[in-house]
Amino acid sequence: MSIEQITEQLTQFMDQHIYPNEDTYREQLDSLPDRFGTVPLMEELKAKAKAEGLWNLWLPEEFGGMSNQDYCGLAEIMGRVLWSPEVFNCNAPDTGNMEVFLKYGNEAQKAQWLEPLLEGEIRSSYCMTEPDVASSDATNVKTSILRDGNDYVINGRKWFITNAPYERTKIFIVMGKSDSDNPNRHLQQTQILVPKDTPGVTVVRPLTTLGYDDAPLGHAEVLFNNVRVPAENILLGDGRGFEIAQGRLGPGRIHHCMRLIGSAQRALEFACRRATERETFGRKLSEHQSVLEDIAVSFSEIEQARLLTLKTAKKMDEVGAKDSRDLIAASKITVPLMAQRVIDRCMQIHGAGGLTADYPMAEAFNYARWCRQADGPDQVHMMALGRQLVKKYNS
Repeated sequence: MSIEQITEQLTQFMDQHIYPNEDTYREQLDSLPDRFGTVPLMEELKAKAKAEGLWNLWLPEEFGGMSNQDYCGLAEIMGRVLWSPEVFNCNAPDTGNMEVFLKYGNEAQKAQWLEPLLEGEIRSSYCMTEPDVASSDATNVKTSILRDGNDYVINGRKWFITNAPYERTKIFIVMGKSDSDNPNRHLQQTQILVPKDTPGVTVVRPLTTLGYDDAPLGHAEVLFNNVRVPAENILLGDGRGFEIAQGRLGPGRIHHCMRLIGSAQRALEFACRRATERETFGRKLSEHQSVLEDIAVSFSEIEQARLLTLKTAKKMDEVGAKDSRDLIAASKITVPLMAQRVIDRCMQIHGAGGLTADYPMAEAFNYARWCRQADGPDQVHMMALGRQLVKKYNS
């Protein structure tokens, strides 16, 4: 099936099954005994999507999927409704975690964890960020992963761990220090698999971002207290944790950018309709110059961000994520800020209603804002990109 056909099929699925069910999804979520439980509608829609072949669309070409460039448009469509990527088994952090298993997992690890993740039977978390250190520098992590006979023992505290409160989450990928005395600070870290139900693992509390708990997935603080797992749970090998993190985060950053473009585009469409429906001072909003200027600037900024993201994806397809660090950083710097600005303007055009859950803008604004921290804050990407450019033009 061509990418054009998949795009049309996905668009139709959104029209028929996602947009009409936004209120139902929220109502079912709010009626759950546990907000981090399973929304029945999600399971119904997942079955429909799988039956239509709209499943695991994120899979990279090297694993039988599609190019990053082709996936851009699909991720943008899914990003128009924040909970919809899970319907197609394309939600973060599971896509990144599945890619970790594909690239770095052994056959036993793939059989135990990757296969049910690919089927959408379970969910997963990636545990890197910590509350007590600046985790924007991944070498700062303090959680210990120490060998003890045939086991490893994990001690530490993580937070903003997406999916951790979700009842469907069964496996954590945990990054910590296994060799803190290694003179090479990029070889001090290890990543290890920790089943969520392992003794000593405590999901301490769900956290909020600008007041949103992002249920049922959520972001949580997680405590690892003398957690013991077998040595075969190590990913790739001792001291390879930083390498895995770098391999995982590049594609994930671009996936967020793709989805944010969808969020901003949908907000703009809402604003354009709103502008023809409301009147102030005897004229429709669409007849006020300031409103028209906001719409025009927003359109222009979305187009710029979309083209940058497509260019980044094309380069990733051609030379890989590692050699696309410049454009990945540029996209990660540009797109969340763009989405934040555009969505803010669209909220303003909606008046007080734009701040409520009656429209998708407020939650999308929250998503754009926390994306400026997720997978590395703006300042880290600006620093890295600036360093690359200075080196490039002085070589």
